[in-house]
Amino acid sequence: MAIPDFQSIMRPMLEHLADGRIYRNRETNEFLAEYFELSEDELSEMLPSGYARLFDNRIGWAKTHLKGAGLIESPARAQYRITNRGLDALAQNEKPINLAYLKHFDEYKAWQSGSGIEKKHDTESSTDELTPIEHIELGFKKIREELESELIDRIKVGSPAFFERVVVELLVAMGYGGSRKDAGQTLGKSGDGGIDGVIKEDRLGLDVIYLQAKRWEGTVGRPEIQKFAGALQGQRAKKGIFLTTSGFSSEAKQYASLIDSRIVLIDGETLAGLMIDAGIGVSRVATYDVKRLDSDYFDE
Repeated sequence: MAIPDFQSIMRPMLEHLADGRIYRNRETNEFLAEYFELSEDELSEMLPSGYARLFDNRIGWAKTHLKGAGLIESPARAQYRITNRGLDALAQNEKPINLAYLKHFDEYKAWQSGSGIEKKHDTESSTDELTPIEHIELGFKKIREELESELIDRIKVGSPAFFERVVVELLVAMGYGGSRKDAGQTLGKSGDGGIDGVIKEDRLGLDVIYLQAKRWEGTVGRPEIQKFAGALQGQRAKKGIFLTTSGFSSEAKQYASLIDSRIVLIDGETLAGLMIDAGIGVSRVATYDVKRLDSDYFDE
């Protein structure tokens, strides 16, 4: 079953709390996971940022809205129980419990206005499936994906020397190659049996990594990886990185995972992502500092 949106969680959550007991977050989350018959993979699905699980985030927002409308209350940190208003809502079986229903309560409208989300929900359908955090994260993800695509397009139209410079700057920014000068001197100089360059694994040069960098349009297949692996064996090397602006076939990936030499495959999407993380070829436009309540601060 697909992960439910936060509004679909509201009624089952109230049904879980209907006996009037105080429940902890973990108990509620476990009940809802079983109620919606979610698999382990679904329960493990993370927000795009990776800082929290998607289902837990939606449960949290369902609680936030129900509490804002006075249908549940929190007598202690991470603990919730139903209110008389919540019991009344459950008794009205014909009415769905969602944002449209909650707007009938003056306390909820006041809470919306105070939290700054009233205008947002007035312009959206009451069946909106995303929480505010998800809107932010998915918007960020879309911007990042578009930037990754732009980066690869620019690299593809650049010269081979430009691509080599990108690889050098990226690897140095990630902590490899020692100085930029050292890394630049070793890339693009070998050309020996499928090896484009050699770079230090660390600043002291205790080990080296062999490189192959190709600006390809088509998919890189197994033969190219075999050629690179053979070149590594010829150098008695165990570590290599194969970078491309395109992608790798499933056969190429499987071959790289089975051989003794450790070959890391970096496709265009991964390359662009690493560039963004390292600040290569990009500049910061804006920073948004999202904060949440520190419950420990209010413990007495």
